[in-house]
Amino acid sequence: MSKGGAPQLEVRAEGLRVAVVAATWHQRVTDGLLAGARRALQEAGVADPTILRVPGAFELAAAAARLAPAHDAVVALGVVIRGGTPHFEYVCQAATVGLTEVSVSTGTPVGFGVLTCDDEEQALDRAGLPGSSEDKGHEAAQAALAVAVTLRQAGY
Repeated sequence: MSKGGAPQLEVRAEGLRVAVVAATWHQRVTDGLLAGARRALQEAGVADPTILRVPGAFELAAAAARLAPAHDAVVALGVVIRGGTPHFEYVCQAATVGLTEVSVSTGTPVGFGVLTCDDEEQALDRAGLPGSSEDKGHEAAQAALAVAVTLRQAGY
Protein backbone atom coordinates (compact mmCIF):
# COMPACT_ATOMS: atom_id res chain seq x y z
CA MET A 1 0.00 0.00 0.00
CA SER A 2 1.45 3.38 -1.02
CA LYS A 3 0.72 5.95 1.69
CA GLY A 4 2.61 8.62 -0.18
CA GLY A 5 2.84 10.29 -3.52
CA ALA A 6 -0.71 11.62 -3.71
CA PRO A 7 -0.92 15.13 -5.15
CA GLN A 8 -2.15 17.93 -2.93
CA LEU A 9 -5.30 19.07 -4.70
CA GLU A 10 -7.27 22.14 -3.74
CA VAL A 11 -10.12 22.29 -6.19
CA ARG A 12 -12.87 24.89 -6.48
CA ALA A 13 -15.81 23.29 -8.25
CA GLU A 14 -18.82 25.50 -7.64
CA GLY A 15 -21.54 24.85 -10.17
CA LEU A 16 -20.41 21.36 -11.09
CA ARG A 17 -22.98 18.57 -11.07
CA VAL A 18 -21.42 15.61 -9.29
CA ALA A 19 -22.71 12.12 -8.58
CA VAL A 20 -21.31 9.67 -6.06
CA VAL A 21 -22.12 5.99 -6.42
CA ALA A 22 -21.11 3.88 -3.43
CA ALA A 23 -21.35 0.17 -2.76
CA THR A 24 -22.90 -1.16 0.43
CA TRP A 25 -20.79 -4.33 0.86
CA HIS A 26 -18.42 -3.87 3.80
CA GLN A 27 -20.63 -1.06 5.05
CA ARG A 28 -18.25 0.35 7.65
CA VAL A 29 -15.57 0.82 5.00
CA THR A 30 -17.90 2.13 2.28
CA ASP A 31 -19.60 4.52 4.69
CA GLY A 32 -16.15 5.90 5.54
CA LEU A 33 -15.31 6.29 1.85
CA LEU A 34 -18.62 8.06 1.25
CA ALA A 35 -18.05 10.43 4.17
CA GLY A 36 -14.63 11.33 2.78
CA ALA A 37 -16.06 11.97 -0.69
CA ARG A 38 -18.85 14.13 0.72
CA ARG A 39 -16.30 16.15 2.69
CA ALA A 40 -14.15 16.72 -0.42
CA LEU A 41 -17.20 17.85 -2.40
CA GLN A 42 -18.24 20.24 0.33
CA GLU A 43 -14.71 21.67 0.60
CA ALA A 44 -14.71 22.26 -3.17
CA GLY A 45 -18.05 24.06 -3.10
CA VAL A 46 -20.15 21.37 -4.76
CA ALA A 47 -23.76 21.85 -3.72
CA ASP A 48 -26.25 19.00 -3.55
CA PRO A 49 -24.38 16.05 -5.09
CA THR A 50 -26.37 13.05 -6.28
CA ILE A 51 -25.72 10.09 -3.97
CA LEU A 52 -26.64 6.58 -5.08
CA ARG A 53 -25.96 3.33 -3.19
CA VAL A 54 -25.63 -0.01 -4.99
CA PRO A 55 -24.99 -3.51 -3.59
CA GLY A 56 -21.33 -4.04 -4.47
CA ALA A 57 -18.29 -3.01 -6.50
CA PHE A 58 -19.48 -5.01 -9.52
CA GLU A 59 -22.60 -2.83 -9.78
CA LEU A 60 -20.73 0.49 -9.70
CA ALA A 61 -20.12 0.66 -13.46
CA ALA A 62 -23.77 0.24 -14.45
CA ALA A 63 -24.85 2.96 -12.04
CA ALA A 64 -22.00 5.26 -13.09
CA ALA A 65 -22.92 4.77 -16.75
CA ARG A 66 -26.46 5.99 -16.06
CA LEU A 67 -25.29 8.94 -13.96
CA ALA A 68 -22.39 10.14 -16.13
CA PRO A 69 -24.36 11.80 -18.97
CA ALA A 70 -26.18 14.12 -16.56
CA HIS A 71 -23.17 15.00 -14.39
CA ASP A 72 -19.82 16.75 -14.77
CA ALA A 73 -18.07 14.11 -12.66
CA VAL A 74 -18.83 10.79 -11.01
CA VAL A 75 -17.12 9.31 -7.97
CA ALA A 76 -17.25 5.50 -7.61
CA LEU A 77 -16.63 4.02 -4.16
CA GLY A 78 -16.39 0.41 -3.05
CA VAL A 79 -14.16 -2.28 -1.61
CA VAL A 80 -13.24 -5.79 -2.64
CA ILE A 81 -11.44 -7.93 -0.07
CA ARG A 82 -9.44 -10.93 -1.20
CA GLY A 83 -10.83 -14.32 -0.36
CA GLY A 84 -9.79 -17.86 -1.14
CA THR A 85 -11.25 -17.99 -4.66
CA PRO A 86 -10.61 -16.18 -7.96
CA HIS A 87 -13.77 -14.09 -7.33
CA PHE A 88 -11.56 -11.22 -6.08
CA GLU A 89 -9.73 -10.93 -9.40
CA TYR A 90 -12.95 -11.10 -11.43
CA VAL A 91 -14.73 -8.40 -9.45
CA CYS A 92 -11.67 -6.12 -9.32
CA GLN A 93 -11.13 -6.41 -13.05
CA ALA A 94 -14.82 -5.90 -13.86
CA ALA A 95 -15.03 -2.79 -11.67
CA THR A 96 -11.82 -1.31 -13.08
CA VAL A 97 -12.61 -2.01 -16.73
CA GLY A 98 -16.26 -1.03 -16.32
CA LEU A 99 -15.53 2.32 -14.68
CA THR A 100 -12.77 3.08 -17.17
CA GLU A 101 -15.20 2.38 -20.01
CA VAL A 102 -17.78 4.72 -18.47
CA SER A 103 -15.26 7.54 -18.26
CA VAL A 104 -13.83 7.03 -21.74
CA SER A 105 -17.15 6.48 -23.52
CA THR A 106 -18.98 9.39 -21.88
CA GLY A 107 -16.10 11.82 -21.43
CA THR A 108 -17.19 12.26 -17.81
CA PRO A 109 -14.37 11.98 -15.28
CA VAL A 110 -14.83 9.07 -12.88
CA GLY A 111 -13.00 9.17 -9.58
CA PHE A 112 -11.84 5.63 -8.81
CA GLY A 113 -12.36 4.98 -5.13
CA VAL A 114 -12.53 1.20 -5.22
CA LEU A 115 -10.28 -0.36 -2.61
CA THR A 116 -8.78 -3.73 -3.53
CA CYS A 117 -7.37 -5.13 -0.32
CA ASP A 118 -5.96 -8.35 1.03
CA ASP A 119 -7.90 -8.07 4.29
CA GLU A 120 -10.37 -5.93 6.20
CA GLU A 121 -7.60 -4.26 8.20
CA GLN A 122 -6.10 -2.80 5.00
CA ALA A 123 -9.53 -1.58 3.90
CA LEU A 124 -10.22 0.11 7.24
CA ASP A 125 -6.80 1.79 7.11
CA ARG A 126 -7.68 3.41 3.76
CA ALA A 127 -11.35 4.26 4.46
CA GLY A 128 -10.86 7.67 6.09
CA LEU A 129 -12.22 6.50 9.43
CA PRO A 130 -10.82 7.65 12.79
CA GLY A 131 -7.43 5.96 13.02
CA SER A 132 -7.15 5.36 9.24
CA SER A 133 -3.89 6.43 7.63
CA GLU A 134 -5.55 7.27 4.28
CA ASP A 135 -8.84 8.70 3.03
CA LYS A 136 -9.39 7.21 -0.42
CA GLY A 137 -12.97 8.49 -0.70
CA HIS A 138 -11.73 12.05 -0.28
CA GLU A 139 -8.91 11.45 -2.77
CA ALA A 140 -11.22 9.92 -5.40
CA ALA A 141 -13.63 12.85 -5.19
CA GLN A 142 -10.80 15.37 -5.45
CA ALA A 143 -9.38 13.59 -8.50
CA ALA A 144 -12.74 13.54 -10.31
CA LEU A 145 -13.29 17.22 -9.54
CA ALA A 146 -9.78 18.19 -10.64
CA VAL A 147 -10.30 16.58 -14.05
CA ALA A 148 -13.78 18.06 -14.46
CA VAL A 149 -12.52 21.55 -13.60
CA THR A 150 -9.54 21.17 -15.94
CA LEU A 151 -11.79 20.08 -18.79
CA ARG A 152 -14.20 22.96 -18.15
CA GLN A 153 -11.35 25.50 -18.06
CA ALA A 154 -10.04 24.10 -21.35
CA GLY A 155 -13.46 24.58 -22.92
CA TYR A 156 -14.57 20.95 -23.05
